[in-house]
Amino acid sequence: MDTLRTHGAGLVVTGEPGLGRTSLLRWAARSFTAGPVLHLRPGPEIRPRGGPSALDLLGHWRAAAGDGPLLVCVDDADQWDAAARAALGAAAERLPAAGRIGLLVSVAGHRAVDPALAHLPVVRLDPLAPPEAEALLDEATDGCADPAVRAELLAEAEGNPALLLALLRRLTPAELRGHRPLPRPLADAGTLAGVAGRALAETDPAARDLLLTVAAAVRAADGQDTDAALVREAVRRLRPGRATPWPDRLPAPLAQVEGRLRFHSPLVRRAVLATADPDHRRAAHRALAETLDATAADRHRRAAPGGLPGALDGTAGHHLPVLLHRSWSLPAPGLTPTDPSIAVDGPPTGPTTGTASGGPSTDPTGPAAPATLADRLAARAADPASDASHRLRATAFVRAAELTGEGPGRAERYTAAAEQELLAGRPDRARPLLAAARACAAPPAVRGRTELASGLTELRDGPVGDAHQTLLLAASLLAGPAPAQAATAALAAADAAWAAGDLEACLATLGTDRRGDAVSEHRVGMRALLQGRLDQAVVPLGHVVERAGTDDRPETLLRSAAAALLLGEVDAARRAGARALAAARHHGSAALVPQVLEYLAYAELRAGRHAQARAHAEEGLRTAVRAGQRNTAALHQAILALAASIEEAPDVVARHVTAALATARRHGLAQAATLAEWALARADLGRGRPLDAADRLGLLVLPGPRRGHFAVWRLAVPCFVEAAVPAGRYEDARTVLADFADWAAFGADPQAAAQLARCRALLAPAEHADDLYRHALALHDETGGGEFEGARTALLYGKWLRRRRRPKEARDRLGGALAGFERCGAGVWAEQARAELRAIGAAPTGRDTGAGALTRLTPQQQRIARYVAEGATNREVALTLAVSTRTVDYHLRKVFATLGVRSRVELARMVEQALRTTAQP
Repeated sequence: MDTLRTHGAGLVVTGEPGLGRTSLLRWAARSFTAGPVLHLRPGPEIRPRGGPSALDLLGHWRAAAGDGPLLVCVDDADQWDAAARAALGAAAERLPAAGRIGLLVSVAGHRAVDPALAHLPVVRLDPLAPPEAEALLDEATDGCADPAVRAELLAEAEGNPALLLALLRRLTPAELRGHRPLPRPLADAGTLAGVAGRALAETDPAARDLLLTVAAAVRAADGQDTDAALVREAVRRLRPGRATPWPDRLPAPLAQVEGRLRFHSPLVRRAVLATADPDHRRAAHRALAETLDATAADRHRRAAPGGLPGALDGTAGHHLPVLLHRSWSLPAPGLTPTDPSIAVDGPPTGPTTGTASGGPSTDPTGPAAPATLADRLAARAADPASDASHRLRATAFVRAAELTGEGPGRAERYTAAAEQELLAGRPDRARPLLAAARACAAPPAVRGRTELASGLTELRDGPVGDAHQTLLLAASLLAGPAPAQAATAALAAADAAWAAGDLEACLATLGTDRRGDAVSEHRVGMRALLQGRLDQAVVPLGHVVERAGTDDRPETLLRSAAAALLLGEVDAARRAGARALAAARHHGSAALVPQVLEYLAYAELRAGRHAQARAHAEEGLRTAVRAGQRNTAALHQAILALAASIEEAPDVVARHVTAALATARRHGLAQAATLAEWALARADLGRGRPLDAADRLGLLVLPGPRRGHFAVWRLAVPCFVEAAVPAGRYEDARTVLADFADWAAFGADPQAAAQLARCRALLAPAEHADDLYRHALALHDETGGGEFEGARTALLYGKWLRRRRRPKEARDRLGGALAGFERCGAGVWAEQARAELRAIGAAPTGRDTGAGALTRLTPQQQRIARYVAEGATNREVALTLAVSTRTVDYHLRKVFATLGVRSRVELARMVEQALRTTAQP
């Protein structure tokens, strides 16, 4: 919009149906107040003799604009005929010289942008991110949706706002509040077709069959595309004897790249399947199964010329895609209760429904009895030798459950599907499957697995108190039939209590199990550590750490990293974490990646490597959001806040802290909340605000009901002591220092000894402080605990020396501190070191902070900077210079950005240094 102040411009907006192209154009039209808005459609006014022309369009627009700017909105330009689109594109090319005319064009995402519009910049609308979708849902429902219903609606909509609102319109108030069951399928054919709209308007029968076959093939594929040759052969089988089995052109919703076919829009793919005739849809699946069978048999014959054909010896027809297509080719009434994508044929009912253990079928049309096919699907999905993805395994388990009679077999298969969805990083898909499993009668072993999967879901994306109780129930149910899984549930319950900051619950959950496997040793060692018995924790936790050298499973490596962090072996934690990350990615364990990155980021933070911690936490945050793990995302936000607290970025710290605390308070995440509050306090301390830092940290570290997380608050003690001394809170500092001395003696934190010596130096009389500071620096050198902590000790020692009027020694220490801060990117702390060096008349290296810095400002900015440095408020500066307060605000922001300062205090120091420099002869 701002561009239209001087010249014209154009923009193309594209996206799949339902993402809001039309709504965006309407919003732009309502928001445009600088002039008239023209909604353009092809009609007589732009169709003179000989067809439309660019000059005709421009003339029409100029007339509408008059002397001011004009906004032209063109919705669904892909629906225009070729001549009209060509004229539109040619007119758009002339916009920069045509006056202040803006052109906003929307084009459906499933159609390629016309070459005539290719010169215009393109904005592609993406599905809503989870927080955005949640906000839209809460706004539309006033927050009254039942949590389980809310989660299912969000999962079903997949970030499509129009589909989300359409799903809401289907529900009654009782259904929305969870008082009545939801309609099944939730996204039925009518709902999907209503959102897809014209994207389904394909009239050519061959094209419709191609679309249906691609959609059916992708349904049983590991990705979003499928092999074009497979589809071509399946279409030939689907349309036998037809003169044109393959359409002359590729339908607009499809794209073909390197022999692979895919839909431009997942929503359109879902709608194609949902709106297809059921018999024809089953026929497409049958054609795909036959094609895959024939292809596998042919491949087997070529590989073993003298052997039996693959279709006969059993090796061809057992792959998951073949089995899935066969299952979907079965005729069956009813509706699928849990398939999130379409309204399709559901489980057979009545006499044709088999049991979990198998049994004869009365269905003469399918190649296998439903119960037998269900068993084969489940067995193949559970096969560890299969290269199928977690997503495809989940699909197979769901279909096996739908083909299984009521009872423990169905519950077990729904649970197995949920477990695979969790491994794929989709807790939103796991929740309805777990609800379906709970609706079936099941023995303790199956029910325990269901509760374990549910508890793990809540641990990463729900109230951790609820997760703790659910996991305890799982451990109790599994104790007899599956003791190894019971131990896993108990350790996960301890993780939930740890996240909540409930030390007593954590200890009670860990128990005294000594079976000798990795999980039990982790529990025993963790319990001993929390009880303060390091000597009894070292051996079992050490065994867990050592397993990283012999076991490449991501879960084992993740436990090794966690155990190493408990022992303070930061380098071992980093190595195990790096291997766990590689293993999780290799195995496609999307759910583990955010957690591994959490341990890696925390290990880097403990080692003082803030830049590396930030890199891991940024990636961890992205993957956690994608995987729907809000609790893990909150921990990454807190780590990012801690990393940013040493830099010159208070706004970044505040943003991460706000995000972390929003989830931490809702879900009871004491660990994330403590880390976030510590980050805020450390940012205050770095910017020279010890009183604020001491107030905030006091709540975290001093005894009382609001003390921070039991495993984190001690780490913040050195910051509190550093803030409390200048604030005059000596007794408080001594109180927490006694606890910190026990922590340092415990030996689980390699930096604690040096930090303890530094804190004692801050509180010691002058005759002892010197030796304590030197001792602290020597300990930093011995432990190699990172640049940042050593530089902080050197800074405090330099300040102490300067106050004792020992400038030469102070210069050496402050110079070393400055170099350390600059090496680790601690900008705000580096500025403290520079200020101390300026105070003793030493010229600091690095950023230009003298008169040269002020020369980068405009004359008006220099005047404002000097008045502010003298203590004037923005209003006083405005009155002095006869400008508005807004003008002063604007220029002052520019001053701060140009000089790289974050506060008026820093600006005053810089101006003072500049004046002193220019006054020298």
